[in-house]
Amino acid sequence: MTTFGTFFLPGPTEVRAEVLQAMLQPMIPHRGKVYEALHGRCDTGLRAVFRTAQPVLIASASATGLMEGSIRSAPPGPVLALVNGAFSERYAQVAASCGREVHRAEVPLGRVHCPADVTALLAATGATVVTVAHSETSTGALQEVRGLARLSHEAGAVLLVDSVTGLAGAPLETDAWEIDFVFTGSQKALALPPGLAFGVASPAFLAQAATRSHRGTYFDLVEFAKFAEKRQTPNTPAVSLLYALDVQVRALSAEGVEARWARHAAMQAATESWVASLAASVDPAFGMLAPAGARSPTVSCITLPTTLTSGAIVDGVAARGYVIGSGYGPLKENTIRIGHMGDHDVAGVTRVLAIVREVVEALLAR
Repeated sequence: MTTFGTFFLPGPTEVRAEVLQAMLQPMIPHRGKVYEALHGRCDTGLRAVFRTAQPVLIASASATGLMEGSIRSAPPGPVLALVNGAFSERYAQVAASCGREVHRAEVPLGRVHCPADVTALLAATGATVVTVAHSETSTGALQEVRGLARLSHEAGAVLLVDSVTGLAGAPLETDAWEIDFVFTGSQKALALPPGLAFGVASPAFLAQAATRSHRGTYFDLVEFAKFAEKRQTPNTPAVSLLYALDVQVRALSAEGVEARWARHAAMQAATESWVASLAASVDPAFGMLAPAGARSPTVSCITLPTTLTSGAIVDGVAARGYVIGSGYGPLKENTIRIGHMGDHDVAGVTRVLAIVREVVEALLAR
């Protein structure tokens, strides 16, 4: 069996053996008391991670499902999509596919949006909905969302937050920051298998959503909220995945969310130090795509010299028993991505970074 601590893809992330083992438990009726107790434990544990008093909506789907559900439940009017990478662009595309008028506000890859610019865009577009990626998985950029919530509300808009690689790794306060809707996927910093999506909607967002027609069926957030009050889901849940979630929320509770944030920050710092060392001693072209102060603590996107390709590095690292990610989209060949999230620690990250450096030096010596 593979030793834990070799899989550093920016998602899905590595899953502990005991979490995987939990999925071997027998099936149970999903409308019975045993399931409701299971759902309730998962909900309680997730509320602590989301920092909310609201029920956590649990969907048997990828996070894109709740992304679409949030658009279908959002108030009418133009959508201002804050785009700085592939996944914030996906939010814009989902909104357009739902028939919404979408205004894309794009900044260079690796950058984040300036609050003053967002204020001006809200005024110019009359947007009633703002979409944003908290942690942009394709670039490693971390967008500050607390101020965006305030700016959106001042303009009469709601803020919808994709925190797929943010939640449980980067600080996020759903209630205190008055976020209207935020969602994530199971396979990132929560360190679970893929297949579950989790979201939290504010009471005000759900109240206006209840007045909306054409919310769809499978991802109707109003229905999810109604069933969540009964510790159920509106459609058949992936029970085996909830068994895994039940084990993992206990581990999350034991660690504490602040400690988890701190561990991710330490892994980020170790990666930044490693990149700085490569730039100083090997080639100054090595760097972090996202600028200091706007970097995700869960995924780092590292720029490469023109003499190297991401494919060669990824393959070399794989030959040594470790998995990292190539760049994404237009960044595919000139960057690599290290996913330092979930249940990894600084020691594990340091180990894989040493392997990456070994591969880089071998490639450059050819």
